[in-house]
Amino acid sequence: MQENLKILFIGDIVGRAGRNIVKKFLLDDNNKEKYDFIIANAENASHGFGLTKKNHDDLLACGIHCLTSGNHIWDKKDILQYINESPALIRPYNYHKSALGVGYKIFNDKIIVINLLGKTFLPPIDCPFEALERLILELKEKNILENKIVFIDFHAEATAEKQCFARFAASLGVSAVVGTHTHVQTADETIIDNSCAYLTDAGFCGSKNGVIGMEYEASLRRLVTSINERFEVEMSYPYVFNACEIDFCLNIPKSINRISFEYTQDEEKESEN
Repeated sequence: MQENLKILFIGDIVGRAGRNIVKKFLLDDNNKEKYDFIIANAENASHGFGLTKKNHDDLLACGIHCLTSGNHIWDKKDILQYINESPALIRPYNYHKSALGVGYKIFNDKIIVINLLGKTFLPPIDCPFEALERLILELKEKNILENKIVFIDFHAEATAEKQCFARFAASLGVSAVVGTHTHVQTADETIIDNSCAYLTDAGFCGSKNGVIGMEYEASLRRLVTSINERFEVEMSYPYVFNACEIDFCLNIPKSINRISFEYTQDEEKESEN
């Protein structure tokens, strides 16, 4: 008997605005019931940089099963106190082997979620192509891969690197590659070689009025002066929710669809009445 699964992947959650819109989507609108498995990138969920234990727990309470991350995962120091114990959080697999946490997790004996960090315009790190190839070989040798969905959050800057990586991943039997990091949702969803769902970037969740979720004025000063400026999360409405949903039959993707909607303050007030 073939098994159908629907996975929701939520783009980078940025600060309180991002957390609020994710909670609205999953809890208030009861959308979480539509999905068999929910993944979200949470490396910017706490004040725009990193992830606190409190926010980690709150996001899991919303119904999210797996939290992926990226180069900002270490920005909140309490991550070092809980990352090894988290049942859901993963950091990029291609960090050095001495890094705390793990780079992939297996859920319900059906889904393997892997987090990898790109190289282009990002801090030096192990090659994601070589790291994935080693990991897939290891999982095959352990007879873990058969009939499992292999889902990768590829946290990277350059579109060319993401596209090339996705085709490479597809050749290794990966079921889905969704990009994060740029906070701008792309319109290039596809299924590569009828075997691997792909989207260059899922986008982000947060204030539409900001600059990739952060306040405009601070962003402007930093870009004009080239002097480091403390960023604050933009909190004004409307909020945007960016994600994608992928339908699988066993480990084969059958469709991938982008999700994007805006949520206004007036709608929030109405929901409270």
